[in-house]
Amino acid sequence: MLAVFGWIALFGEARAAGRLNDYLGKADPAELVAGANRLGPLQGDPAIAPAYKDDQLLGYVYLNSDFANATGYSGKPIQILVGIDSKGVITGLKLVEHKEPIVLVGIPVARILEAVNKLIGADIGSVVRGAAPAPQVDIVSGATVTVLVIGDSIVRSATKLIKSGRLGNQGSAIASAAPQATKAIDPGKSEIRDWPSLVGDGSVRRLTLTVADVNKAFEKSGNAAAAAHPEEGDPDDTFIDLYVADVAVPTIGRSLLGDDGYNRLIGRLKPGQQALIVAGSGRYSFKGAAYVRGGIFDRIELIQDTNSVRFRDRDHTRLGNLEAEGAPDFPEIALFTVPPEFALNPTEPWTLQLLVQRVVATREKAWLTFTLGYTLPDAYMKIAPAPAVEPQPAKSPAAPSAAQATPKHDGAAYFAAEDEPLWMKIWRGNVVKIGTTVVALGALTLIFFFQNVLVRRPVVYTWVRRGYLLYILVWLGWYANAQLSVVNVLTFANSLLTGFSWEYFLSAPLIFLLWAAIAAGLLFWGRGPFCGWLCPFGALQELLSNIAKAVKIPQYRVPWGLHERLWPIKYIIFLGLFGMSLYSTAFAEQLAEVEPFKTAIVLKFAREWPYVVYALTMLSAGLFVERFYCRYVCPLGAALAIPGRIRMFEWLRRWPECGSPCQRCANECPVQAIHPEGHINVNECIYCMHCQELYFDDHRCPHMIQVRLKREKRDALSSPSMRSGKGPSTVITVGGKPIGLPRVDATTPPAT
Repeated sequence: MLAVFGWIALFGEARAAGRLNDYLGKADPAELVAGANRLGPLQGDPAIAPAYKDDQLLGYVYLNSDFANATGYSGKPIQILVGIDSKGVITGLKLVEHKEPIVLVGIPVARILEAVNKLIGADIGSVVRGAAPAPQVDIVSGATVTVLVIGDSIVRSATKLIKSGRLGNQGSAIASAAPQATKAIDPGKSEIRDWPSLVGDGSVRRLTLTVADVNKAFEKSGNAAAAAHPEEGDPDDTFIDLYVADVAVPTIGRSLLGDDGYNRLIGRLKPGQQALIVAGSGRYSFKGAAYVRGGIFDRIELIQDTNSVRFRDRDHTRLGNLEAEGAPDFPEIALFTVPPEFALNPTEPWTLQLLVQRVVATREKAWLTFTLGYTLPDAYMKIAPAPAVEPQPAKSPAAPSAAQATPKHDGAAYFAAEDEPLWMKIWRGNVVKIGTTVVALGALTLIFFFQNVLVRRPVVYTWVRRGYLLYILVWLGWYANAQLSVVNVLTFANSLLTGFSWEYFLSAPLIFLLWAAIAAGLLFWGRGPFCGWLCPFGALQELLSNIAKAVKIPQYRVPWGLHERLWPIKYIIFLGLFGMSLYSTAFAEQLAEVEPFKTAIVLKFAREWPYVVYALTMLSAGLFVERFYCRYVCPLGAALAIPGRIRMFEWLRRWPECGSPCQRCANECPVQAIHPEGHINVNECIYCMHCQELYFDDHRCPHMIQVRLKREKRDALSSPSMRSGKGPSTVITVGGKPIGLPRVDATTPPAT
């Protein structure tokens, strides 16, 4: 049972996140805090490390993901060590770990770092005090979201650290600020208003840009390449006419959505959650196309104070029109629910930032940002006066307060109240994907449990299998990128040695579900459920093999003696990777490129040419030898075959004649997992169930043919004509005239 629980946890790609000590060794103190030559012991929770020059405190070092969400396209945190001084100025940055596939597609890490390093020297303390706007990073074409996530996590993490008071004077300055009047949306103010009045008083805010405005902005940006590719057309043409409003406010929501639409929206929103209407016209789309490919609207960003968020497809609802009287007909209208973790305060100002892109080369784009500020009119709010502040008695400088005498700020309570675990946010934000995966796993379970019913109908079963493999390849693989890897196995083993954390493993919900299902499947069917049904790369191989057979590409069957000597190769590869991972997990992950999964499935062949050539070579071999990679190279299949030996049931049926003398199943097994002696090698079986089709087929299986013939003979002997003892009469003709002869049966004595 312990082994089962261990294999359920094989879904991590790195050691547990959120531990500063794991990453401090990857940077020199002077890289993060200028002049520092050592780090002190870790302080508080989340941990920060003081940086010293000998005995002089120069600043602090912390991990961005400990304080702010830093999850990028990969679904994994982007780990950055941040140096900050006691005044709240960022002194240094070091990217220590990331799993971003977009950075692997021809975009050098140096370009990412060049954009992010511009935050060094930013005074976040002034941002917290409201004396300066939050700094922004430069955009890197092709990695826009990744760079913005990194920049946002650095600024927000520094802001939270300063607000917690752990750097000294910043926290005390905020704590001593005078209390402010409290504002709240007045639920009693609810009426229907027309479009002109909503726009007129600022309930709906507008940003209008002409072609000339955009061209001038790119000229002023200093980007010569962008200025050399101006927007064509009449300078007075509308580039974009953008509108935004908070429709969680009763009057605004009822006016723009109608009563029915507003009531449906409120039924979906959690307490305090907001929703925005964004509408636009003109030649530039505020939606873009990235949300179709990656599920994220990368052209607009919601910003309040130092927090920001980009909407995803799960937050979006398309609308055809606005209900307010006099509202224009917009080609694009979107209803966005603000993610609950963002906690937008509707009574305070916020900004919708528009990113405008311009193509300057085949793969190069330039970006500019334009802001659309929004402040909710006071008419929708009720304002309570600030509570009176009781005067404090004067204190002697020689007698500091207890808080001053013993500064103790570990910040745990501050962050516990503000942020829920990252994995919970990820699971809640992937409800559709999780639900779809659960349904697919449930369908596969039914296929396995009722396999005998299905394989009796070979045509139906063939198309069920092909349809399922196509779904696994397209949806689970190319769309959801839920391709398991031997790296999961290696890093799990490493985490057992260095400190195991469920929370980080739970941050990849689809990977978690797949590994949990595979762990359960090992008890019943061995490695077959994954290798034969749930592996996107395996599905790609089999579907290509089906096409190859359909177009008459010659199929080569490896001689059994050679086949027996080739299949151990994958076990040797796995043991080599496992041994290397005990020495260096990072190096083992590089060697794990023996798996073409990342190239063919995650990155869809958009990678450097050596990786693409290798992946295509493995697939090409599979056109002639079915599932060539699965049989002889795949280390993940080898890793699953080892615990697969613990299975408790034998679901694949065999006849006594199998192997001696009949060899049909062995000859037709697509991966040659059936020994000539007749037994099935479960270490190599992918559970395609072809042998089970033959098992029940009374026209192909010799045993079943004999059963059928005996049945037909028995049925013939038990027919009514045979039971009556009467057979057909014999008719002889002479000269064309029939002469009747008496019927001969069992009771007629033979003629002498």
